[in-house]
Amino acid sequence: MPDSSSLPGDQAKKLVIVGDTAFAQIACEYFSFDSPYEVVAFSVERSFLKQTELDGKPVVPFEDLERHFAPSEHSVYVAATYTQLNRLRKRLMLSAKARGYGLASYVSSRAFVWRNVKLGEHCFIFEHNVVQPFVEIGDNVVLWSGNHIGHHSKIRDHVFIASHVVISGFVDLGASCFVGVNATFANNINVGADCLIGAGATILKDVPPAQLFGASMTQTRDKSPLDYFRVPPDQR
Repeated sequence: MPDSSSLPGDQAKKLVIVGDTAFAQIACEYFSFDSPYEVVAFSVERSFLKQTELDGKPVVPFEDLERHFAPSEHSVYVAATYTQLNRLRKRLMLSAKARGYGLASYVSSRAFVWRNVKLGEHCFIFEHNVVQPFVEIGDNVVLWSGNHIGHHSKIRDHVFIASHVVISGFVDLGASCFVGVNATFANNINVGADCLIGAGATILKDVPPAQLFGASMTQTRDKSPLDYFRVPPDQR
């Protein structure tokens, strides 16, 4: 993957990162030095605008983005983690897309992604991920560093997977799930949408939607992940 720092200014793709958190700064670093994109600005919703500059780049209101950066010339990546069980990232991504912006993805040059993997739009895949043959990854998925995604598995839209997760073959992970560090999934498992799979959890059988698991399959929590992540009623 070409390094944007080596491309002339008129060849590098212009990118606005939506967000001003640590993830936004991390995304800026990766896009700037391991992708064909040139990060030109950050953007946040007006009610969250606390600064006008970050890392030497302007921070502009998301509502006014077109006034500063034309959709025809810029792409967007929404650098939000799993806030509201991934709904915030989803909402801002869909808003940018509806306004005509291209949606950027990042795949680390140090990730192993097999040639026939199907990858959706607006994804972020960190270093040392192993994504095996025939895997399907939906839109708006984040794979933090060091995960194993086994052959023929499906990661549905708007999922966030933290580090060092092992997903075996033929796993179907439902939309908007959050998976914590070091979780493990046996093969041939279906996991419903909106699940929170906690750090270190071991999942050995199918999981219904909207379940919250601790460190083992037997530790189901009564609280819904939708409540845990304070998902607004109109986004459930």
